[in-house]
Amino acid sequence: MIIILLGKSGSGKGTQVNLLKERYGLDYVGSGELLRERKKVDDFMGKKIAQVIDSGDIILTPVIFSLWMKRFEELKKKEDLKGIILDGSPRKIKEAYLMEEALDWFEWNKNTKVMLVDISDEEAIKRIGKRKICSKCGNIVIVPVGEDVAVCSKCGGEMIVRPEDTVEKTQRRLEWFRTEVGPVVDYYKSNGRLTVINGEQSIEGVFKDIVKEIEG
Repeated sequence: MIIILLGKSGSGKGTQVNLLKERYGLDYVGSGELLRERKKVDDFMGKKIAQVIDSGDIILTPVIFSLWMKRFEELKKKEDLKGIILDGSPRKIKEAYLMEEALDWFEWNKNTKVMLVDISDEEAIKRIGKRKICSKCGNIVIVPVGEDVAVCSKCGGEMIVRPEDTVEKTQRRLEWFRTEVGPVVDYYKSNGRLTVINGEQSIEGVFKDIVKEIEG
């Protein structure tokens, strides 16, 4: 089973990914996670990735694709692989085509489900303005108004505000989502593979709708 989860920044994809991993035992391939790991390497590629991410810009497709293929090769070796959940990719129409080819190459493209967790721009900006991420494990939380979260409840790591989570940079990413990811959404819609999930309901409500789509 391959699940491709699409959605704007702040749509709650990360939370749903964790719930799906727990329920179905899926392995996770997230472009954000792959990039955060790669930027820790002290070489030109690592430093360039860090520079682009911290500026709020978009990583080039060849960089993302190389990270996908490396991760897919690692997963192909797993004898007990139950399925894969993809978060944050494909981000452009050419990446959608590359993803199709990559899944075909690894012989995984027989049971692919694509879901869009849909929220408004206004909701995205509101959520991201209250968001913190664990510097150690990547756990994301929405901090209630008037409160603060300094320590991760999962691993004890420091909770930080990411440099790319300013209002200005969020608005740039939302515009980019419309112009670049919009055609990806249309592509999957046109071939009948897209399911739209209301992302503005409760976490439990979103998860229930996703499970309903998976289990049919």
